[in-house]
Amino acid sequence: MRLILVIFLSLFLSGCTGLPKGINPVSDFEINKYLGKWYEIARLDHSFERGMDKVNAEYSLRDDGGVKVINRGYSNEDKEWNEAEGKAYFVSSKDEAHLKVSFFGPFYGSYIIFELDKDNYQYSFVSGNNRSYLWLLARTPTVSQDIINKFVTRSKELGFETDNLIYVDQSR
Repeated sequence: MRLILVIFLSLFLSGCTGLPKGINPVSDFEINKYLGKWYEIARLDHSFERGMDKVNAEYSLRDDGGVKVINRGYSNEDKEWNEAEGKAYFVSSKDEAHLKVSFFGPFYGSYIIFELDKDNYQYSFVSGNNRSYLWLLARTPTVSQDIINKFVTRSKELGFETDNLIYVDQSR
């Protein structure tokens, strides 16, 4: 329950579906290839994920054309799993990887995929509506150091504070 409340408050306070200057969503995006489970490899710190490991997200289609989002993580402090269900919709077109996501009510935040393994959809770099939100997601609980280096380099070039990245423990 704590996770849901914190996500709601974060989205309410940031509540924007815009694009940060210089961050461009992937084009020729195929939502059906993106569906399924993704593991969080790295992120910038946020209150709604603070102290969490084994963080993952599951995406599936909704009957209304949107995307069902299930975020899950293990709270090291509470020694329990937290889960939040949300919904996402494309902001412009279905082939542009810019979605708006909500975990509660009418408040939405940006979900921008700005880098993607377009051949196999094995990793993605995701931003929110500003440079405080950044994630490296992958289909597997670990990725190669080359992918991590690419993520850090690209994110730093775009103005993210990569020295503050948290690398998520998926093994506990």
